[in-house]
Amino acid sequence: MKIHRYAVVFVALLALSMPLYVSADSLTLYAAGSLKAALGEVAASYEKTYQAKVTTKFGPSGLLRKAIEGGETPDVFASANMAHPEKLASDGWGSPVVLFARNQLCALAQPDVEMTTDNLYDVLMDTSIRVGTSTPKADPSGDYAWELFRKADAIKEGSFTVLSTKALQLTGGPDSQKPPEGRNPYGWVMGEKKADVFLTYCTNAVLARKEVQTLKIVRIPEKLSVGADYGVLVREGAPQEGWRFAMYILSPEGQKILREYGFEATAIPK
Repeated sequence: MKIHRYAVVFVALLALSMPLYVSADSLTLYAAGSLKAALGEVAASYEKTYQAKVTTKFGPSGLLRKAIEGGETPDVFASANMAHPEKLASDGWGSPVVLFARNQLCALAQPDVEMTTDNLYDVLMDTSIRVGTSTPKADPSGDYAWELFRKADAIKEGSFTVLSTKALQLTGGPDSQKPPEGRNPYGWVMGEKKADVFLTYCTNAVLARKEVQTLKIVRIPEKLSVGADYGVLVREGAPQEGWRFAMYILSPEGQKILREYGFEATAIPK
């Protein structure tokens, strides 16, 4: 609850600091690939409201952070975890890092895989089942999958080694095969049957199943459950439009859009 209040206070302080006129300046947003549909709509809504152009670049949060560290200068960075923006903040790139949404890890399964929440661990451990993930360190989705593998060790020692060794890192890395233009990467990977089960965000799973309707979405059992915290950061020296957009993400309208795409909206008081 403290985080919710902090986000609301952050929005209020930003509102007080914002100029009263409407700016026509443009801004650049770098954001996690899992936010493409949701923040794409937030950006479109923002453009309509403020007549300001938002240029977007979506991709694995870790690779976006490396691009920023390499000299690229977006005004706003929205990450699928808190670690990447916090690293940038510690280096003086901007501050503060604010939690603006939450997600959960789900399993996407092929229609012929007999997987349920109750037997998910046993299916993942089955040597005949190909488990797909995103790429750890490059993409937080992969990091969260590895966190699930570590939790599996509490069920049976050695599970982490088995799962992390067998996992196919199919998306989110610098050398990952790219899906065709306009295709959801997870729907494409599963549609091409590159894995029997794929661990990804629940929001990604919903989008994937819209493309490949035979896929099953399986909730992770509580003992293996992994939540994802999304953080936003504005670059030091960014134009006021960058701060205005960050405020818009945290506004009731921005949070409403995120919630419609399956995210937990953290800045709306409960």
